[in-house]
Amino acid sequence: MLHAVRAEHTTVIIQKFLDDLNHADDVPAEPLVRNVLEHSITRLHWLCELMLQRHYPRLMHGPLNLTADELLGGVVERLLKAMQKVRPQTVPQFFALANRHMRWELNEFVRRLDIEGNASEFHDSRHPAPHSLTTIPASANASRILDALERLSEEEREVFTLVRIQGITQVEAAEILGISDKTVQRRLKRSLIFLHQVLHDIHPAPDPAHPRDAP
Repeated sequence: MLHAVRAEHTTVIIQKFLDDLNHADDVPAEPLVRNVLEHSITRLHWLCELMLQRHYPRLMHGPLNLTADELLGGVVERLLKAMQKVRPQTVPQFFALANRHMRWELNEFVRRLDIEGNASEFHDSRHPAPHSLTTIPASANASRILDALERLSEEEREVFTLVRIQGITQVEAAEILGISDKTVQRRLKRSLIFLHQVLHDIHPAPDPAHPRDAP
């Protein structure tokens, strides 16, 4: 009961600072944004722990050993920048914005971790992986792939990272993102087509456990 009262009190305070932010015309936004973040920090930390444990547990182990505190620092930095332009009207809208930036921060960790280790595992039965080009070193491949991923729209990159890099199902991705399964499918298909177009000359390294037949 006491916890519920405290949570309700916190919501009222956050809403007050959101109202101040949305009605501030000639006042610098950053101090008001910091007020919102300061009074929501406990909930944001809890959300970081929840997101890490439920959907990104492997980031909590080596080599990253990511903690909720470290994730929170990145999310707060993102929100400080985002809320200079995006002004949530309500507390639910604010936490929806926070959740989105939390996912983007986590997806960035996942994308870089996986791509550094395996430069190209995003081929699909309908959009096969590109052929090998041995003159391009692995580090250059990784750099090209990262650049290509950055050229996707935020929505496409988010779906691609969740499904093809993080390895969750399309149904789970739809639930996390709050969109339909069909929307996930469309975004994933667009990302695969684009990546195949710009990275058609890259192919995953051969698996030593399944060597090719000798010529």
